[in-house]
Amino acid sequence: MYHNRPLVQDLRAMKKRGEKISMLYVQTKEEAAAAAAAGIHMLSIEGRFFDEEMREAAGDCFVQVGLPYGGWGSLNGVFLTTVEDYLRTAFEFSSKGGDAFYCSASYEVQKALADNHLAVVGHIGLVPSYITWTGWRAVGKTADEAAALWRHTQKLEEIGVFAAELEVVPDRVAKYLTENSSLLMLGMGAGKHADAQYLFTEDVCGYGQNHKPRHGKAYRNFAPELERLQNERIAAFRDFKADVEAGGYPEAGHSVAIKDDEFDAFLKSVGS
Repeated sequence: MYHNRPLVQDLRAMKKRGEKISMLYVQTKEEAAAAAAAGIHMLSIEGRFFDEEMREAAGDCFVQVGLPYGGWGSLNGVFLTTVEDYLRTAFEFSSKGGDAFYCSASYEVQKALADNHLAVVGHIGLVPSYITWTGWRAVGKTADEAAALWRHTQKLEEIGVFAAELEVVPDRVAKYLTENSSLLMLGMGAGKHADAQYLFTEDVCGYGQNHKPRHGKAYRNFAPELERLQNERIAAFRDFKADVEAGGYPEAGHSVAIKDDEFDAFLKSVGS
């Protein structure tokens, strides 16, 4: 597959040169295509949304495909629980054009992916699938927690992971991790020193329905327009329903005609 999108070596070179990397989480082909047209470097796409059409829409963006932690994969609705499950799914997504694979499962699983020459993205800091241990809060605000993040970073390096989502970590701790690790740090709420700045499209476009994170920044406000479109959609559906009930739809132009002689021949053939 020939393309102009960056490779892992290109992203590492950007880190070395101190170039900032832009990254967005997208869910639709329209969002992916917009990101590609805007020149966004990296996209994060959950496995359940990723297919050949999404890859095509993403253009020259480097695509990280999310492997759900113990959740539903997009391949035959199978839970990902074993190393083999993760490998099978990652290779399937690789065949569809995935460039890297986000994985927050065990070190064993992440190492197996890396050992099979797949580009693996880990997770440091606030990890949503681990919040039962931390709660929804910044991680690394104490010396002990910051040291634990550093040990985790070193372990990810050791097993062959090339990047990590660095989520809601104090800025000075994020700076230390970024500058002292070969990992490409994909910062989300981790301050300006991370290698990449990573936001959700819904936050950038202002149409998120969930909690708006501190690190979120809206560059447009799609919410009023989306609400208007939804109201117009409902109105159109109501008009359609009323038209059906009143007999206004379908009209003659919406139907297929048959010539009189052909219809008469049909009736004759069936004995009517």
